Amino acid sequence: MESNIFILGGYGQFVWPAFIFTFSICLTLYLRTSKQLQKQEKIYFAEHKELHIEKIKTFKEPKGIQEAFSTN
Repeated sequence: MESNIFILGGYGQFVWPAFIFTFSICLTLYLRTSKQLQKQEKIYFAEHKELHIEKIKTFKEPKGIQEAFSTN
């Protein structure tokens, strides 16, 4: 494997540290955000133990209405 890939035309000494710095900052932000999300979810679910679920009543339409709208 050629070392020119890592040297990047003489600019590798500037590019690779910048890449490593950017990657580490993004990884740190992701991990901190994930940890905060889990903490906030625990707080939310502690306050709202039961979700208020409303059941939707369904009803059967009379045959006459269904037949009136059918195209057969």
